[in-house]
Amino acid sequence: MSSIYERIICMDGFRGTNSSGGVSARRQFVLTFAHWRQSPGLKGTSNMQTRRHFAQTLCAAIPAAQAIAAPNSKFQGVLIGVISYSFRALPAEQVLPACVKVGASEVELMSNHAEALVGAPAVKRGPGGVTDPEGEAALRKWRERVSMAEFTKLRKTFDAAGVEIRLLTYNLARTVDDDEIEYSFRMAKALGVRAITSSTRIAVARRVAPIADRHKILWGAHGHDKVGDPEEFSTPESFATAMALSKYIGVNLDIGHFTAANYDPVAYIREHHARITNLHLKDRKKNHGENVPWGQGDTAIKAVLQLLKKEKYDFPANVEYEYEGKDDPVTEVGRCIQYCRGALAG
Repeated sequence: MSSIYERIICMDGFRGTNSSGGVSARRQFVLTFAHWRQSPGLKGTSNMQTRRHFAQTLCAAIPAAQAIAAPNSKFQGVLIGVISYSFRALPAEQVLPACVKVGASEVELMSNHAEALVGAPAVKRGPGGVTDPEGEAALRKWRERVSMAEFTKLRKTFDAAGVEIRLLTYNLARTVDDDEIEYSFRMAKALGVRAITSSTRIAVARRVAPIADRHKILWGAHGHDKVGDPEEFSTPESFATAMALSKYIGVNLDIGHFTAANYDPVAYIREHHARITNLHLKDRKKNHGENVPWGQGDTAIKAVLQLLKKEKYDFPANVEYEYEGKDDPVTEVGRCIQYCRGALAG
């Protein structure tokens, strides 16, 4: 084991054993990183450099953030988590340290973050999100050879930090082929998630359905507020169309977008809770209004969280940081989590 791990194990908060006499969760966290960093994985220096950067960044961040106790963001029986998209301004290596720092014990991991953390080549994006064709080709080749065991190792790393990867977000372009859809389900299995969430089109969902049936993994359609496009998931009717395709297709309800589309998230959750994979939390104004700091919009965040508390619904409500905050993403997400904690109090 390299000296950086030995030094961290000796720090306050990493010492000691648990009640059963085993190594502490934090010490096991560090040991897991050491093993993960030294594993052979994929061939090539770029992958090893990614792992080394990830391990060193995380080991430096955890003691400064929450070295004493593991994250716990279950408040009044309601699991509050974060989608890693909230940390899109940060390198992938900083996603897990950020989760620990804000105290999130559950994360909805973006597929690009998961892939980057196990050595995927970076794909450059230009104006409008247009990707570099050569980069896309390199990523496709990488996906053909990557071992799913790498994602299982990644899951163990998050587990050791006290952060559960409950969901995988794998967005599907309208031009996606069936091989990539299949790959997304294989990744989900390797990560051990309970469900996949995805921004896509109804036409794509029709092709997802038989694959979800075969894998027996839940797949949640993520909604926006583009109610004028019949192929978009945005209205109760569009979600109903998706759910009719398979018992394994449900809804990843974004209560901010749903409010912006002038629908009532509380009523929808109460009626369809059995088919909801998770919620995305944000505050937007009605009539397709903008994202705003929480408490300044029309989204009934508190009422939604109180409903989850009262009815004991077993799905997470994940912070999706999208408004223009005055501070860095970690600070803003932490602020949102504390907002949830306050909304659930009493």
